[in-house]
Amino acid sequence: MQNITSTVSLKSAIQLLEAEQAQKGQQLKEQLYIAYESLKPVNLVKHALQDISSSPYLIDNILSTALGIASGFLTNKIFIGRSGSIVRNLLGTVLQFGVTTAVAQHPETIKSLGQVIMQYFIRRKGTNSQKL
Repeated sequence: MQNITSTVSLKSAIQLLEAEQAQKGQQLKEQLYIAYESLKPVNLVKHALQDISSSPYLIDNILSTALGIASGFLTNKIFIGRSGSIVRNLLGTVLQFGVTTAVAQHPETIKSLGQVIMQYFIRRKGTNSQKL
């Protein structure tokens, strides 16, 4: 900035700085509002769902993990039943972990196996209905 020698140039420089400060203050308010809006829970969920829907790999990964956890839990409940045995509970937990890991790591194999089983039952149902 240059040296100010008169009161007129001083007042002009002050007005210029005040206008600049007002403009920067308005920009700061707008940025703060944008940040506030983006941090609302509704917007966070909306953006997360948009990210998930735009990535098919992520959807497949989530589904295979959920299928693995559900099948492991179901296996554990079937194996343990109402048993109170500590050994059986421990073996059920180990079996649950193994099934969960296997299903989560090989979802395509599980999916194709499920399709084969469904086709078998559909064909079998079709032959039974034709016999009647």
